[in-house]
Amino acid sequence: MACGLQKTLDEGLYDRIVVTRATVPMGADIGYLPGTEKEKMEPWMGAITDNLAFLLDASVQDVGASLAQHKVEITSLSFVRGRTFARTWLIVDEAQNLTPHQMKTLVTRMGEGSKLIVLGNNAQIDTPYLTAFSNGLSMVVERFSGWQWSGDVMLKASERSRLAAYATKVL
Repeated sequence: MACGLQKTLDEGLYDRIVVTRATVPMGADIGYLPGTEKEKMEPWMGAITDNLAFLLDASVQDVGASLAQHKVEITSLSFVRGRTFARTWLIVDEAQNLTPHQMKTLVTRMGEGSKLIVLGNNAQIDTPYLTAFSNGLSMVVERFSGWQWSGDVMLKASERSRLAAYATKVL
């Protein structure tokens, strides 16, 4: 997110930052969410607004209200068909919960002058029908591994806490 902000706001290489993620509930779904697409996506974007608040040294409420000012858009995977993301820094969060079909849908919507950032952790798959070998994150890393215009980074340590790192190992 920090790099996207710099490349978009400071350097002008991109016109906007678009963030999307899998909307997979962790347990029983709470049901219908009223409001616009943006309002419905807000509960799913807590990680993004938390990080923006940290980067901008602001409250989460202030960040939520000023996303457009920072050229940040939140969109649902459900509405990407037919779109082209030109001059866009597109962040796909929680990609370990995407199917290969969903990932293909996103990647094939990338227009000229855009960058796709795919984030995920195979140890945190929340959907019962996906595995570390069958999800969209693993597929895109594998299929693009030999392409000169792509790269991947695998972090070896948890950025959250010792507790989170230990839980990843033993749970």
